[in-house]
Amino acid sequence: MDFGFLVFAAIGLSLAMTGAWAIQRQTGNSGWIDTIWSFAVGVGGMAASIWADGAFERRILAFVIIALWALRLGSHIGSRSTGANEDPRYAKLVEEWGAAASSKLFWFLQIQAVAALVLVTAAYLAASNQTTFPRALDVIALFLAIIALTGEALSDHQLARFRKTPEAKTGVCETGLWRYSRHPNYFFEWLFWCAWPLLAITTSGWSWLSLLAPVMMYWLLVHVSGIPPLEDHMLRSRGEKFKSLQARVNTFFPGPRKSTSDRQQGATE
Repeated sequence: MDFGFLVFAAIGLSLAMTGAWAIQRQTGNSGWIDTIWSFAVGVGGMAASIWADGAFERRILAFVIIALWALRLGSHIGSRSTGANEDPRYAKLVEEWGAAASSKLFWFLQIQAVAALVLVTAAYLAASNQTTFPRALDVIALFLAIIALTGEALSDHQLARFRKTPEAKTGVCETGLWRYSRHPNYFFEWLFWCAWPLLAITTSGWSWLSLLAPVMMYWLLVHVSGIPPLEDHMLRSRGEKFKSLQARVNTFFPGPRKSTSDRQQGATE
C-alpha cells in the first residue's frame, strides 16, 4: 500500500473540510459542509483510482462508481442547501457549544476528514487489487453499487416531492421507500460502501482494511451523526406523528410495516 498517497489524501481532505468550516462560518449554512465533504471524498476516490496500480478494468470501475456517487450526492445536497435554513443537526451542535462553537466545529469537521480518509482508503484498496478482472465478487460489487445509487436517488426524490406537499408542514413522509424504512437514504448510502470490500479484498496485503468503510458508515449513520440527531429533531417538530411512525416502520433496514396487532403483541412480549 502506498502510504505516500494516503498522506497526500489526508492533507487534501483536511484542507477541504477547513474550507467547509470557513464557508459555514461565513454563510451560516451548514448544508455546504456535507456538499463539500461528498465532493472531497469523490475527488479523493477518483485520484486513488488513477494513482493505484491494480487491474486496469477494476480501476476504471472504481473511478466511475465513486464519481457517480459524488456527483449525485454532492449535487443533491448542494441544491437542497441553496437558500435553505441551517441544518437542524448542526444547529443543535452549535447551540450546545455556545461561545466555543467556532473552534469545536473546526475540529468536528477535521474528524469528518478522517472519516473521509477511511472511505478514500477503501477506494484505493479496491483500485489496487491486481487479481484478474472480473471476478464474481466484482460483479456482485457492481450490482450492489447500482442498487445503492438507484435506491438512494429514488428515496431522496420521493422525500423532496413529499416536502412540496401541504402535508409536509406537520406530517412525516411515508411514501415509496419511506413506507419500509424511516431512513432509506441512509440505508442505501451504507449499502453503497458495502460494495468496496468486494472489489478490494484479496488473500494478502492490506485489502481487509476496506471493511472499515461499511463498518464506519453503519456506526456513524445509525448511532452517531445520522439517525439519532435527525430523529431527535423529528420528535421535537412532529411529536406523536413521528412516534407513531417509529412504532410502524423499521429504523434503518427496510422491512414489512408493523400492523396494529404486531405492535400490541410486541408490547405484551
